[in-house]
Amino acid sequence: MSQIRLDKCLTLLGIGTRTEVKTLIRKGAVLVRDQRITDPSAKFDAENAEIQVGATQYVFKSSRTIMMNKTAGVLTAARDPKQKTVMDTLPEIYVGLGCMPVGRLDKDTTGLLILTSDGQLAHRLISPMHEVGKVYEAVIDGPFTDMDREAFERGIEIRDSDGTFTAKPAKVRVMENGDHESIVRLSITEGKYHQVKRMFAMRGRTVTGLRRLAIGRLWLDHLEPGAFRELGPEEIALLEQDGDEL
Repeated sequence: MSQIRLDKCLTLLGIGTRTEVKTLIRKGAVLVRDQRITDPSAKFDAENAEIQVGATQYVFKSSRTIMMNKTAGVLTAARDPKQKTVMDTLPEIYVGLGCMPVGRLDKDTTGLLILTSDGQLAHRLISPMHEVGKVYEAVIDGPFTDMDREAFERGIEIRDSDGTFTAKPAKVRVMENGDHESIVRLSITEGKYHQVKRMFAMRGRTVTGLRRLAIGRLWLDHLEPGAFRELGPEEIALLEQDGDEL
């Protein structure tokens, strides 16, 4: 987004409706880079532009990247006519700037979801060429054995109604191990359809809860379920770094 109308820019910043901001602009209440602009349709390069409305200063950034703690029951999609999506929970500025989910989390999967308006970043995070690691924590309906661990670390061959492929070797850490329920963390570099659930299913286990904790070296922080926040440049850089810890 190199050029943007001033009235649209102010609307995205949440200053008012399109009609309200047009009135402010025409009254001479808006300065862009210390220059007073009175034409609502005037276009300018908005990236990191300093904008003053009355006595209040704003900095407009067209590129936004967000960490969200996704809740269960919400679709990872731009829009859906019948069901609530993650985009429905965002303020208009992010929707208007083109923020989109990076990859998908299943409807019942919770945890770390990245949304961004940076198309190149999104491509790097989901492209198989870059093999960005993602850490999940799965609750399963039984014990996780040494043989299960060996299979995961070797690479599980998946054959089911959704297709056939051999999953790449996964890093595994058993958090809790019980006869009726276990909690297992694993790091994978792929994102095939229902992959984690299918990997456990091939070992005779059902995943009863699944949460994503990290992408690269960026871990989900203490956001409340459904909450989100913007990421800074250093945090964005962590997304593409190899994550070794589980």
